[in-house]
Order: sequence, then C-alpha cells, then structure tokens
Amino acid sequence: MTFERIPWDQYFMAQSVLLSLRSTCTRLEVGATIVRDKRIIAGGYNGSVSGDVHCIDDGCYIVDGHCVRTIHAEMNAVLQCAKFGIPTESAEIYVTHFPCLQCTKMILQAGIKKIHYLKDYRNDEYALALIKQVGATVDQVTLSKKYFAELQLGEEELASVDEASQTDQ
Repeated sequence: MTFERIPWDQYFMAQSVLLSLRSTCTRLEVGATIVRDKRIIAGGYNGSVSGDVHCIDDGCYIVDGHCVRTIHAEMNAVLQCAKFGIPTESAEIYVTHFPCLQCTKMILQAGIKKIHYLKDYRNDEYALALIKQVGATVDQVTLSKKYFAELQLGEEELASVDEASQTDQ
C-alpha cells in the first residue's frame, strides 16, 4: 500500500485556514502563513491591535466602509517577522483570501516572492499588475478533500477533545 502525503501547497494553506479560526473579525475570517525553504516562519490572522477591543466583542469600527480596528492577517504575519527579526526576503505567503491592494504592496515590499491564495476576494487588477511587474508570482491553491477526510475528526474524536478541554479548565 502506498501512502500519499499532502502536497506542500495544501499543507501550508491548511495552516492558514487553521489560523483564520482565531480571527476576531466578524466580516471575514482570514489567515496567513509565511514560509521560507518549506519551513513556517510566521502566521497571522485578522484582528485588533493587541490590547484593544475586538470586533467580536464590541462590533466593527467602520469608517468609509472599512473596519479600521482590524489589522489584516498578512500584515500581522509580516509584523511578527519584523518583531522577532525574521527575514522575509524570497519567502512565500499562503493566504486564505486574495490580498487587498495595500497588503499586496506590503507583501512585495517585504521581499516575498510568491503569493498563494485559496479564495478569490475582490482581486485587484493593480495588485495583479504589481505582482507581475516586480517578478513575483501568484497562484490559487485548491484543497483536496482526500487529505482532510483522513483527519478523522468525527463525533468520537471531537468528544475526546471536548472532554480534554473541560479538564484543562
């Protein structure tokens, strides 16, 4: 019997999906994972500045149709690298949703050379042009159900997780 391992792009995208579950944004849950040499160097999700109130608690703070309280997942991941002195030159980023224009510019300025995304989300034409112009690449990742069906997080496994979390309290 041959065992087929999950491809790298799906593995790293799954990490981003998992990170998105920590999002405190009520409008869109986004996760981002920065990878260099097939190693995760940072991760982020969209949410408020550390120490500030969260949208899930106090609602969004909307100005001109945008929540100004939220820091995007991509920004949080790059800021984590900056905070801990981790270089992003020639890295790749895996994001659950296509990055906005501002995040695309930040990603490119940080030296990240490849953008992987799971879902289309207001894909900006100028962002796509910038990616091409600076010699970076972008690709959409598709997650195959066959790799995630084997996680076996059925009723029995979830019940044991629930029991363990209750004993931790």
